[in-house]
Amino acid sequence: MKLSVLRSTADWVAVDKPMGMPVIPGRPSETQGPVVRTLLEAQLDQQVWVVHRLDRDTSGVLLFALNAQTHRALSMAFEHGQVTKRYLALVHGAVSGPWVSEQPLVPARRGRMRVARAGETGKPARTRFAVRQTWKTASLVEAWPETGRTHQIRVHLLAAGHPLLVDHQYGRPNFWEVKDEVVLARTPLHASRVTFSLHGAEETVEAQLPADMQRAKILLDSGL
Repeated sequence: MKLSVLRSTADWVAVDKPMGMPVIPGRPSETQGPVVRTLLEAQLDQQVWVVHRLDRDTSGVLLFALNAQTHRALSMAFEHGQVTKRYLALVHGAVSGPWVSEQPLVPARRGRMRVARAGETGKPARTRFAVRQTWKTASLVEAWPETGRTHQIRVHLLAAGHPLLVDHQYGRPNFWEVKDEVVLARTPLHASRVTFSLHGAEETVEAQLPADMQRAKILLDSGL
């Protein structure tokens, strides 16, 4: 399998991460399959450094450094909130208006996260949301996470009453289908754009909406 390279320089490379593929190998007990880092190293015939990660089912822009110096610089930029990340999500319900979620998060069972309850000290989490398109039963939402907590966008959407159309970890269906056609078989969350600065220059990398989310939009546009 060949990864789609979005941008490549002497210091870093950005790929369009396929859905359903982990960035790095999982635990020995987990079923092993293609791994983005391993595929990219074979494709480029050189070592790459992981700068940030996306969940297995999340598609979109994923950055890798091509040397230790760039890895350190980009990792620090992510750590200090100097990278702007935009995601597109297909969510349940007709969403109205932009909003900001600042609910702190705490770990839950089985690798999940949840909003902290009264009296609990959670990790600060802030996500800005805007509505890009609405239908009768669903919406296309853009999200800007300003912190980098695990499952942050998914949990903030769930708390707002607009969970992802598919998300088995958080009580949603395993798939979304229309007239016996399984259109979405993973969490419909896509890293559409990453903007960062390196060596004094601002860089922006974008990834088009993947085929399954495009198909869902077409069907929703048709009124199904």
